[in-house]
Amino acid sequence: MGAYVWTDERVRAALGLPVGSGGGDRSFTRVSTDSRSVEPGELFVALEGEHFDGHDYVADALEKGACGAVVSQSLDRVDPGAVYEVDDTLLALGRLAFHRGEALNASIVAITGSSGKTGTKDLTRGALEGSLRVHATPGNLNNRIGLPMTLLAAPDEAEVVVLEMATNEPGEIGALAVIAAPQIGVITTVSETHLEKLESLDGVLTEKLALLSGLAADGQAVVGDEPRQLPEAARKLRPTCRVAGWTDRADAALRPDRPEMDIQGRWGFHWKGHAVSLETPGRHTVRNALLALTVADMLDVAPERAAEGVSGVRPTGMRGEVRRLGGLSLILDCYNANPQSTRAAIDLLADLSARSRVLFLGTMLELGVRSEELHGQVLSYACAGRVETIVATGEFARAARSAPALQACSGLLVQDDPEAAYSELRSRLKGDETVLLKASRGVELERLIPMLEEDFGSATSVDRAGRS
Repeated sequence: MGAYVWTDERVRAALGLPVGSGGGDRSFTRVSTDSRSVEPGELFVALEGEHFDGHDYVADALEKGACGAVVSQSLDRVDPGAVYEVDDTLLALGRLAFHRGEALNASIVAITGSSGKTGTKDLTRGALEGSLRVHATPGNLNNRIGLPMTLLAAPDEAEVVVLEMATNEPGEIGALAVIAAPQIGVITTVSETHLEKLESLDGVLTEKLALLSGLAADGQAVVGDEPRQLPEAARKLRPTCRVAGWTDRADAALRPDRPEMDIQGRWGFHWKGHAVSLETPGRHTVRNALLALTVADMLDVAPERAAEGVSGVRPTGMRGEVRRLGGLSLILDCYNANPQSTRAAIDLLADLSARSRVLFLGTMLELGVRSEELHGQVLSYACAGRVETIVATGEFARAARSAPALQACSGLLVQDDPEAAYSELRSRLKGDETVLLKASRGVELERLIPMLEEDFGSATSVDRAGRS
């Protein structure tokens, strides 16, 4: 089969426009949304955002060689014959992606959840790509622009497309499910995230479950076992839904077999008789790996190949990455944070056999009116655990000051600014501690890394055997 070509007829069919109304000989190499990088032969989609309007750059895109543009406005400087006019260009992008997905001879896997989406996506790709040709979301391009662009970029030879789905308001997951039309749906977990618009845990759960509602009647689903509401609701919605995790809520075959943790907090277990050794620390990574292995099982990948593939996946982009700075161990878990994932980080640190453990906390964003309450709850959880030093910054500092009980927490250092907090912490560090950084992405807690490196040595990654 030849390479997929965006003919005028295909574009019109995807966008619901009359076929044969002009431009019948045109074709496009691919779809672009960035006028700065558009190349000759492409179809430019003029998206509108809070701080930009792609319609301002349609003429530039055409001058650079784009053969056409999808627009929702009449433009003075543009030949009407070069454009496809629609009501909403973002919806149009999704329709183009859906059309491309229909033309692929590939199974589509969609992954969502309040945390663990990218890690589970990476593990799923690892479990599959030794046996199948896989195209997956790069990085975390998981919204109503990123997901369509991932689908549009899928090569003709792809046998599986693994898509990550994110949301921060009601209706997003449902819209993404319509675009992706997945055969397999995965929900990692749900927790109090994006509460400014989703309002409550029930709101988050309803939003994530829209993925399962968007599956075809013969679609397959697997979800994590935490919190309790997730598997209960998922099984009511789809009785054949499988559940993976540590608890008895998980299917017996989807719990870790013979689990063991190493000194770096990384787990190993067996999958259908084959050893799995995970590179990313934390119990939650076991659940994510089980979800990935279940997807591989659904796609008939041999268990030994799936186990080997999952074992080769290393943490990326501050998602549980372990580094060594001289004698100090640093765990970077500051790509994202919500109450559930922060408790998981606390559990990980408490489980480690370290001389001294330091938990450095930065604000968990987008918690709405419950922000102070949830920061206080998580800080209380940390104070009750086996962590010698807890650094509370941002909203954690505010929560600490407003709760007399927290002020009595042993080893608690309270400072609004993370850099000022590190300056105060530095005098307490001997250089042989284990330090875990945890905060939402917008806090940019990784800015402390140069300060740590200056004090303790350049960072090197650590593999499962403890080698730098």
